[in-house]
Amino acid sequence: MSVAAYGSASGAPWEFEIYWYERLQKTCSIALVGKYTKLRDCYVSVFKALEHSALAINRKLNLLYIDSIDLEQTTETEDPVKFHEAWQKLCKADGVLVPGGFGIRGTLGKLQAISWARAKKIPFLGICLGMQLAVIEFARNCLDMKDANSTEFEPETRIPVVIDMPEHTPGDLGGSMRLGIRRTVFKTENSILRKLYGDVPFIEERHRHRYEVNPNMINQFEKHDLHFVGHDVEGERMEIIELTSHPYFVGVQFHPEFSSRPMKPSPPYLGLLLAATGNLNTYLEQGCKLSPSDRYSDSSDDSFSEPRLAELEIS
Repeated sequence: MSVAAYGSASGAPWEFEIYWYERLQKTCSIALVGKYTKLRDCYVSVFKALEHSALAINRKLNLLYIDSIDLEQTTETEDPVKFHEAWQKLCKADGVLVPGGFGIRGTLGKLQAISWARAKKIPFLGICLGMQLAVIEFARNCLDMKDANSTEFEPETRIPVVIDMPEHTPGDLGGSMRLGIRRTVFKTENSILRKLYGDVPFIEERHRHRYEVNPNMINQFEKHDLHFVGHDVEGERMEIIELTSHPYFVGVQFHPEFSSRPMKPSPPYLGLLLAATGNLNTYLEQGCKLSPSDRYSDSSDDSFSEPRLAELEIS
């Protein structure tokens, strides 16, 4: 049965999505750098969000799980093979994602992965803690703030670029988080994520955190091209970062993977996959629309068909 015939005959869009996905030939490799990679269900929402976005651009996802500790110098000393295998995975990836998490273990490896992605201009997406670490990495390596840190890892840090939220009681880990759907307001029209979300003035996404970027230090970052393009409704909490001099270096304080769906991929994840395959600029130039004539990389048979596009919504 042809793809078009299958799409017309099937009454369930997701059945056609499965049929389509299984026949894709091209891949996109994304390195997921975290510390829970041995329990991959911990990142199941992230994996699914990446998969939704890969399908939307006709790619099969090749997810490279990397334990962030394996990227650290201690691993090089204790287990050189594991260290070099981890770095080989990172170097082969088309894009890098650092998800949310808690605690200091593995943060050095995450910082090194972020530094690699920034310096080599590899598409990067940081989620929650991933965004906070991106700010710390930028402070240390671009603003010469070598002691920059988070009060989560070093309560008495000399340069607190990430701090406890005012309502958080130190030591009380229960019921002290900023949770649930919150509104993020774009402060500029010149934002990749704003365009990916459909050029809307604000978005609403789910949150789960108790630390935030220090608002008193924002000006120092923005003078050097790291812009905080999304704030909370009061303009006090930093929600989205974008690095101007990079193809796609984005961090979000929220968890967009929770709202991703097979027929409606999450915009931050979609942006990562588009940038990782070299198609982001084309997509933005087309007004963030995917048309039946889209053949992003070449004239392969992986382009969209009319029946599939009728069901696909990207916003």
